[in-house]
Amino acid sequence: MKTAADIIGQIHSSLESDKELIERAYAFAEKAHEEHKRYSGEPYMIHISNVGFKLAAMGMGPRTVAAGLLHDTIEDTPVTIEDIKREFGEEILFLVEGVTKLSSVRYYGTDRHNESLRKLFVATSQDIRVLIIKLNDRLHNMETLSHVPPEKQLRIARETLEIYVPIAHRLGMGKIRKELEDLAFPYVYPEEYKHVIEVLEKKNGKYNETLERERKVLQKRLADSGLLDFHTSFRVKGLFSLYHKLKRKEWDIAVVYDLLAMRVVVTSVEDCYRTLGIIHELWRPLPGRMKDYIAFPKPNGYKSLHTTVTTQNETILEIQIRTKDMHQESEFGIASHLMYKQPLVTPGASSKFANLIPSLFRPFSRRAITETVIKETTTKDHKEKIPKWINQIGTMYTKEQSSEADFISDMRDDFFSNRIFVFTPIGDVVDLPVGATPVDFAFAIHSEIGNHMAGVKVNKKLVQFDTTLHNGDIVEIETKKNAKPTKKWLDFAKTSVAKRHIRSTLESQNS
Repeated sequence: MKTAADIIGQIHSSLESDKELIERAYAFAEKAHEEHKRYSGEPYMIHISNVGFKLAAMGMGPRTVAAGLLHDTIEDTPVTIEDIKREFGEEILFLVEGVTKLSSVRYYGTDRHNESLRKLFVATSQDIRVLIIKLNDRLHNMETLSHVPPEKQLRIARETLEIYVPIAHRLGMGKIRKELEDLAFPYVYPEEYKHVIEVLEKKNGKYNETLERERKVLQKRLADSGLLDFHTSFRVKGLFSLYHKLKRKEWDIAVVYDLLAMRVVVTSVEDCYRTLGIIHELWRPLPGRMKDYIAFPKPNGYKSLHTTVTTQNETILEIQIRTKDMHQESEFGIASHLMYKQPLVTPGASSKFANLIPSLFRPFSRRAITETVIKETTTKDHKEKIPKWINQIGTMYTKEQSSEADFISDMRDDFFSNRIFVFTPIGDVVDLPVGATPVDFAFAIHSEIGNHMAGVKVNKKLVQFDTTLHNGDIVEIETKKNAKPTKKWLDFAKTSVAKRHIRSTLESQNS
């Protein structure tokens, strides 16, 4: 079981008040759950402490970590909302309540499943940290799924693949997404899982030994070349990801060139290119396999250098080279923008609340400090970080506004579908589902632009409204005051957002 000291050792803060907050939350949760056991028979605190540790390890702030430690107290113990508010303040209570609401409806049947999904987005649209806590809660539950009764395992694993994996992917949280995929895979697709394992073992089962040997060769060459500040790691391709690739390659693992991968993290962009040159001197690159995502980032902002090489031992390796900031973005996605930044401690402030005072504020009364920070962190900092698509779901899909059939259909066909990234003429990125048209693009920018769209250019060429957009397209919308949507636009629109605005406008025109 992770201790409070283990968790504190992971946080990016030296403030005693931050450490004290985590210690208090840990002790409070430990007492609240002292009689509770997991399915394995182990103390329930094992789960609680692991969630807190995971949040701290990914760089979340002490209040988010504290909320992670307290996330099950309201639902599963005699602890009340008033207890949390009195002991930890309104901000932490807000986060704990948000996670509690996501867990309050169990997944028994389609209607409740959909209602839980709806609640997830409504809570997340208010503060992205609620979802980050929930993802880490789900991750540890998946790590211990073997102890859950068999009749529940498939339900939990399937819901992980259908809901939590796509959300993590959409938020750019690659590390959690891959872990959740591989943990759910053997429960949802047991036969396919066995097949992938068999294919791997037939090729060469000693992948880690091979990668460690090649890593030592690379480390020595980098050091001999004068590059000293770097970090290397390696991985075998995730089993679920490999399964999908093998299906596309007719189960021929010999043509899966990213089966084995190595990563080099350096301190600067200049060192990225220098490292690439050293690697190409050391090992022979495969033609056409070098990708420069630093000079030309992926539309979602991903940056890295990719190359595939053949070593002297005839091992094919994909190598990724990136800076520390690029690595954080790739691993943690939106969470990397919420990483804890230690605030300035204002002289004279009480030590208990010193960690709550933003650098731009003078000391206030205890009540004023708490209210100011809640507004700054919950409403300003974190609400501004919430992706537009989450806000759309949170505000559009209330029980009164949409049927269950509409809601789950939109989730699968729109928000959880494969995505493309297209650009405005000034370079802003718009995230749309595959198959989207200029109609979807216009309404994604603003309803007024969609409602008055008169013409469209894609890559500076005039096109029809039903033109399918592709990754990287530059879209320019021409508007006219008297232009209005027509019923035919409903056939052009792919996104639920566009369809709803079109229907609303058509209804107002006919009324």
